[in-house]
Amino acid sequence: MAWSLLLVRFLAGIFLANGIPHFVHGLSGKAFPTPFAQPPGVGDSSPIVNILWGFANFVGGCLLLGAMAPYEPGYNAETAALGFGVLVLGLSLAWHFGRVRNARSGL
Repeated sequence: MAWSLLLVRFLAGIFLANGIPHFVHGLSGKAFPTPFAQPPGVGDSSPIVNILWGFANFVGGCLLLGAMAPYEPGYNAETAALGFGVLVLGLSLAWHFGRVRNARSGL
């Protein structure tokens, strides 16, 4: 299996994981940071912007899943790369937004 295919699956995991918090906050009617806020990634964007940004991430992740070769779900390197992308971005987002929320609350 080509390393480039694993990289594409890893990136798909990143996009799919990034779509979740934005889409959920948008559905809940809550503001949440996006790259379009001021300052980017720290300031809050409206729920509508979050729905659109989350959806764009889902589309990007799905397109990457189909890129280069059809995705073959199962216990394989492709699924491991996808899962690793989700894990890496999930940990990064938890760290980043934890710092943002703590800074806002003065902790």
